[in-house]
Amino acid sequence: MTMHATPPVLTIPGATPELTARLQDGLVRVDDLLREVVDHDDPFIAQASGHLAAAGGKRFRPLLTLLAAELTDGINDDVVRAATGVELTHLASLYHDDVMDEADVRRGVPSANIAYDNSTAILIGDLLFGKASELIAGLGAEAVLIQAQTFVRLCAGQIRDDRGCPEGVDPVDYYLDVLADKTGVLIATAGRYGAMFSGGSAETVEIMRSYGEKVGIAFQLADDLIDIASQADETGKTPGTDLREGVDTLAILRAKASTDPGDARLLELLAADLTHDDAGVTEALALLRAHPALEQAREETYAVARAAQELLDPLPDSPAKSALQALAMSVVDRVG
Repeated sequence: MTMHATPPVLTIPGATPELTARLQDGLVRVDDLLREVVDHDDPFIAQASGHLAAAGGKRFRPLLTLLAAELTDGINDDVVRAATGVELTHLASLYHDDVMDEADVRRGVPSANIAYDNSTAILIGDLLFGKASELIAGLGAEAVLIQAQTFVRLCAGQIRDDRGCPEGVDPVDYYLDVLADKTGVLIATAGRYGAMFSGGSAETVEIMRSYGEKVGIAFQLADDLIDIASQADETGKTPGTDLREGVDTLAILRAKASTDPGDARLLELLAADLTHDDAGVTEALALLRAHPALEQAREETYAVARAAQELLDPLPDSPAKSALQALAMSVVDRVG
């Protein structure tokens, strides 16, 4: 499998040059192990398994595992193994996501369901989940249990997301709970593993689990805001995807709660099927960008990031702690 060069470590204002170098070296080790694990004797399976891994990506989750390890005794072979297992789990979920979303492109290349077919994409996703579990099994029973519990929550979050908010449940609370399962839990596991396998105390491990979950929620909330606020030429993505798919993200939920008669047209658009209505999506985006709901959602997103930062307060000062504090805010600074 030919893989792209390891992506550079995300710019983290709090990271010293020495810490950045250690993280970069750790990511190279993760990519080397990832390449080894996704390989297969069957050339077709090897090619399909490595399709998304070879396309690159931010490697955000393994980066967090490595950074969490720097809070204690630093990066070692077990930390690298755990980081790779987390990235494999993430990659596996992308194969399934692309089938469910009927995606065409992922990481700048044709999505697996387009490059191959839906059945192959689903089966390769399953295979990679198995590979991740196999890798984590080498880290002991507790790690295997965490992996299994993470997988259950990932699936539950996706099911709840597709089902929609039940009658009588607060839609914002429901949406944030879905994000905690669908996105937050794997990032929580990334931080948890990093502290665990570098000799961290039970308190540090729990801090990193809680921190990771909040950072994961903030990360997804920021993506939701970008889908509304950005222009296509800024991100390379088509804005309004959530509107087309009928996904009620935080800003949309806040707008839907409006009782202002002046919002009648926006509410009409948000209640409509915009799947094939490009003009409707364009109009809805313009109205949302000017609506107080967007700024309210932005402030709530920053509040989640600040809450993640506060969880780190009990930890002693260190370059890794400073970098983690900066990382929490950097995931939402993308939306201004």
